[in-house]
Amino acid sequence: MAKRDYYEVLGVDRGANDNDLKAAYRKLAMKYHPDRNPGDSNAEHRFKEINEAYEVLKDSDKRAAYDRFGHAAFEHAGGPGFGAEFASSFADIFDDFFGMGVGRRGRGAGRERGADLRYNMELTLEEAFSGKSAQIRIPTSVICETCAGSGAKAGTKPRVCAICGGLGKVRHAQGFFTLERTCSSCHGRGQVIDTPCGTCGGLGRTTRERALSVNIPAGVEDGTRIRLSGEGEAGLRGGPPGDLYIFLSIAAHPFFQRDGADLHCRAPISMTTAALGGEFEVPTIDGGKTRVKIPEGTQSGRRFRLQGKGMPVLRSKQLGDMYVQVVVETPQNLTKRQRELLIEFQKLSSNETHPESAGFFGRVKEFFGTRAGPA
Repeated sequence: MAKRDYYEVLGVDRGANDNDLKAAYRKLAMKYHPDRNPGDSNAEHRFKEINEAYEVLKDSDKRAAYDRFGHAAFEHAGGPGFGAEFASSFADIFDDFFGMGVGRRGRGAGRERGADLRYNMELTLEEAFSGKSAQIRIPTSVICETCAGSGAKAGTKPRVCAICGGLGKVRHAQGFFTLERTCSSCHGRGQVIDTPCGTCGGLGRTTRERALSVNIPAGVEDGTRIRLSGEGEAGLRGGPPGDLYIFLSIAAHPFFQRDGADLHCRAPISMTTAALGGEFEVPTIDGGKTRVKIPEGTQSGRRFRLQGKGMPVLRSKQLGDMYVQVVVETPQNLTKRQRELLIEFQKLSSNETHPESAGFFGRVKEFFGTRAGPA
């Protein structure tokens, strides 16, 4: 029986675009699917006919051949059929409805993307503050210059795998189900290299050390990851390269502790400075120094905020703050005269001189008095 015109089968005109073809195919395929028409041989025949028509018309090369020669264009090639090609056609339905992309055909299956690389870099806190331009050297795979990444010897080129037709996979239809496995001939690459390149052995890439310039922005934190697109390993047989990820760690600082954009430090001060007031200098992360004024009667543990003396906020003109926590140091190794003066000071001290300790021990006295109860 003569085959019907493929455009007539799908119910579209010859000028239909890809979207019109897909919409018509999807509508008819769902209507005549065998699961919706169990035992209906006519529906099964129509379903096969629809898939055969769409398989030809969705491919620009096959469609051009069909428009010129009709069904005769495929008489000696075995035709589209209802075998492995059906699985490719019907995969569009799954992709449209479920987003699974099952069985989608691809070209250049032999080109494999290169692996991503990781490089660990340690910075000082000062470098994290100001940013840094660094030169790094990494051993990686690069495109083979001899074969330009094809993997084939000069003067030759890879050929399409005759077993899978370049898909890299072999499909077998069994009723409604389709079994798919990696092509054993090309190992999933879709191409076969008969004469490999002598430099890279057919891989299309070689290993060597590369020098890269990396700009570290000001304000990076510990654990920051910088991605350099396309700077990873070269792909197999001309495939796209992977990416390079630089992981940053900040070394411990002898003076500052970091909390986001803020910096913290501890400064010991003498008992007399805390009592009488005064000032002292502290370093800042930008390499300078600033003065901290201590008011009279400062207690140990008090924090002083120095606005804008912290770390820069990444990709911003803002700066964090610096916090200086003072710790009152108890004097040691006193001379005889110093002890005499402290004893005299102690005798002259009152509750007003040490209000916190007076209040604390007053509460302690009340606590033990309450527990003792009536005599």
